Amino acid sequence: MGQLTGPTDPTIDAHWEHNHPRKGFFTDTSICIGCKACEVACKEWNHNPQDGNLELLGSSYDNTGSLGASTWRHVAFIEQGQDRIAEARESGRALVSLGMPRIGPPPQPGEVVAGADTTPPDTADFRWLMSSDVCKHCTHAGCLDVCPTGALFRTEFGTVVVQDDVCNGCGTCVAGCPFGVIERRSNGTVKVATSREEQHGHPEVPNAGVAQKCTLCYDRLVADETPACAKACPTTSIKFGDHDDMVETAKERVATLHAQGMTEARLYGANENDGVGGTGSVFLLLDEPEVYGLPPDPRVPTADLPKMYRRAAVAVAGMAAAAAVAFLGGRE
Repeated sequence: MGQLTGPTDPTIDAHWEHNHPRKGFFTDTSICIGCKACEVACKEWNHNPQDGNLELLGSSYDNTGSLGASTWRHVAFIEQGQDRIAEARESGRALVSLGMPRIGPPPQPGEVVAGADTTPPDTADFRWLMSSDVCKHCTHAGCLDVCPTGALFRTEFGTVVVQDDVCNGCGTCVAGCPFGVIERRSNGTVKVATSREEQHGHPEVPNAGVAQKCTLCYDRLVADETPACAKACPTTSIKFGDHDDMVETAKERVATLHAQGMTEARLYGANENDGVGGTGSVFLLLDEPEVYGLPPDPRVPTADLPKMYRRAAVAVAGMAAAAAVAFLGGRE
């Protein structure tokens, strides 16, 4: 087990023989159109089964609902009215006033930035927030740290992958993920009564009973190929590359949107001092993380282990000292 908290480079911590730059995603939700091409490409490339019958949910124009063992990319559809849009801009403006994020040197007093119109646009009456969610491939991955069998491992690209043939399906990793990404796959396909299916049945679900999640297309990375979801995205909402480059691209995009008056734009996962050490999958959001179903302050359960060990050592030392005093005092 490597470093449990704080900024670090997981590709170095993995101790691979050959060093590789850390890879990751930058998902720009401001240009996502909700086409779900990433979902389809992910399922096709990874041979993931469908999640039950493909029917629209009652709460959204969606048919998957969330990430899961068989859905490694999920596009959320979030409706917002005028009031919520105004609230998002106000909360984003509060972040800007704290000085985060900012690109380049601060302007001098009285300086006017050429071409930058910071006048907020008119608040729309209605909008869709569409966001393609995926495994975060955390710097400090709770699922990886708590796995008792070594089924999860850190790749040379800094990503986290499940070895299907090693996983025993214990589910410890499910509790260790602060984002609720990883799950055990069940044979949950709902049978539809048709004559053909009654005759042939459903195909067997692969890797049933073991933990499953996005691998960031590890098999494609080793072949120097772009992950399937990023390759299929028609708007470049999903960008792939070296992690540091993705973070810089994300910061530049936020600065551009702020200059256009869209103060609601903010980054998620780019802070290496957060509870997971930053994530390999960085997101540009147009509202608070909770709106997208993301925890505002994610933290891996193993982050407090060093403190817990120190406290346990102090307690043991105290008990040993008390026992020694009692023993020596009893001999007098």
